[in-house]
Amino acid sequence: MAKVIVNTDEAPKSMAGYSQAVKSGGFVFIAGQGPFDARTGDVVGTTIQEQTAQCLKNIAAILQAANSSLEKVVSATFILGEESDFAGMNEEWGKWFSEDPPARQGAKLPIHPKGMKISIALIAEA
Repeated sequence: MAKVIVNTDEAPKSMAGYSQAVKSGGFVFIAGQGPFDARTGDVVGTTIQEQTAQCLKNIAAILQAANSSLEKVVSATFILGEESDFAGMNEEWGKWFSEDPPARQGAKLPIHPKGMKISIALIAEA
């Protein structure tokens, strides 16, 4: 299977050692995306809803660069810094995936760089 690296300036730059996304085997695998502004690198928003929306905006930009879309997402993994943010994250998530939502799993890890409350990784059909 061929592996194609996907990067876009419309999402935050990936750090050394990983790509924003990889296309392989008919799927797009997106690395965990935080709520960062692509141009400034700053965290966008202070609420979990705002940060979830920014993560999904970044993901949508990467999917577009891979010729895919949010409608083709089949699986997602989210990491929250605080369990108490789950309800707010889920509320925002439902706005983006109101019909035929992907499979999803979550975890809690103490992530707080620059005030970050959430990270989302996912897999979509290419």
